[in-house]
Amino acid sequence: MPSLKLAFNISVKVDTPIVVGQDEVNGRRQLIPILSGELTGEGLHGTVLPGGVDSQVIRPNGVCELSARYGVRMDDGSSFYIQNDGIRTVPPEYVPAVKNGEFIDPDLYYFCTHPVFEVYDRRLDWLNEKLFVCCATRLPDQVILGYYTVEVK
Repeated sequence: MPSLKLAFNISVKVDTPIVVGQDEVNGRRQLIPILSGELTGEGLHGTVLPGGVDSQVIRPNGVCELSARYGVRMDDGSSFYIQNDGIRTVPPEYVPAVKNGEFIDPDLYYFCTHPVFEVYDRRLDWLNEKLFVCCATRLPDQVILGYYTVEVK
């Protein structure tokens, strides 16, 4: 039976969302600048590079489709790029608040992603040797991400 094993955590500092547009057909399109962050894990430490972005569309039904893209530089000088696509959903009674850009208690929503890594150092090849899933928590000024490998042994 497959299981999940925590590989590392990333805490990402984000800026205020920039609303591109909003209507009842497409939903609310917003871009959230990624400012900085930190990667921590057993024997791992790195820094999230500035300049990334989390592109989101919050559909009229409250489902948020997101694609975050950013770089990480490890303390040993190696680096990698993450494309992290996923969804965030809320119970129906919270849809109006989310559509208006309000924050709700993170315990009330489902927020999972599937990351893909682009590595620039052989020491990081292990990122492309297993399947990863990510569980996230959105706070007003940061996102806390837990990256897990899918284990089958």
